[in-house]
Amino acid sequence: MITNNISIRQLQAFVEVAANGSFTRAAEGLHLTQSTLTAQIQQLEEQAGLKLFDRTTRRVLLTAEGERFLPVAERLLSDFAAAMTDLQSRAELKQGHVSLAGSPSVVTRLLPSALAHFRTRHPAISVHIRDDSAGSLEQRVLNNEVDFALAGNHSRQPDLDYRPLLRDRYGLVVPRHHPLANETTLSWDSVPSHELLLLSRDTGIRAQLERFADNGQLPIRLDGASMEATNPAGLAALIAQNLGVSVLPALAADTRSFEQLRFIPLQQPRLEREICIITRRGRALGPAAAALLESVREQLSRMQLPDGVSLASTAAQRLEDI
Repeated sequence: MITNNISIRQLQAFVEVAANGSFTRAAEGLHLTQSTLTAQIQQLEEQAGLKLFDRTTRRVLLTAEGERFLPVAERLLSDFAAAMTDLQSRAELKQGHVSLAGSPSVVTRLLPSALAHFRTRHPAISVHIRDDSAGSLEQRVLNNEVDFALAGNHSRQPDLDYRPLLRDRYGLVVPRHHPLANETTLSWDSVPSHELLLLSRDTGIRAQLERFADNGQLPIRLDGASMEATNPAGLAALIAQNLGVSVLPALAADTRSFEQLRFIPLQQPRLEREICIITRRGRALGPAAAALLESVREQLSRMQLPDGVSLASTAAQRLEDI
């Protein structure tokens, strides 16, 4: 019975003997004893069920079957060497690719400096960034479309791992000339519910506000909102037109779209969202993705975060266990 347990060492032995026409010279080239080399060739011939060499007193010659097999063996060794070089290059971050996804505020506000830091260290690694809603981000991680995502915990998927990275305090966003614009903090009771504008229900922020309401933590009603927007930039445009006010986390209200608006932290109670590193359970990150996450962690620990945004306690730990 012919089996297929041919090893790389057997192929190397075969190619070396064919090139030298001698077991002695081939053994020297491979730094093996002649008996070890002879055993490898015998094992290869037994696996193949054919003789690959004719041995004479003066020279070792390929049989017809050996001549047909030689280019195949050389190609297999070449492909194996190329594959190992590729793996080693990726392990050493000399090449590779990272695909990540993030909520709009994370992509706009936090990623650029981390990506600049990463590119300086690893210029040969390509990076693909997706900006999407929270539910879509989670699905992309589940589908292995991205290596990881940076966003809130939208739906608590059991097949995903959510590691807290940032804590992001909720506040009231108002036009600069609004009667509340000069306040430094506000209680939730001060939120003018009749002016409330909200993000749509498919967004992570709205989903968390709904959970706060279901748990009895939210002192305001959400069903009276006069308008909804599908993204923070659209919501900022509505507020800028004096069409109302909104409740948002500090990071979402720190993007360029909100430059002409005021963010006032809310207390009693102090409510926060968590920005998490979202990965698929049981799927280890490759070296390039792990290196990018380390750059994110390093830059967040150095940069001045917006008021109301702070590092989660676990974010100070290294990310090697992700």
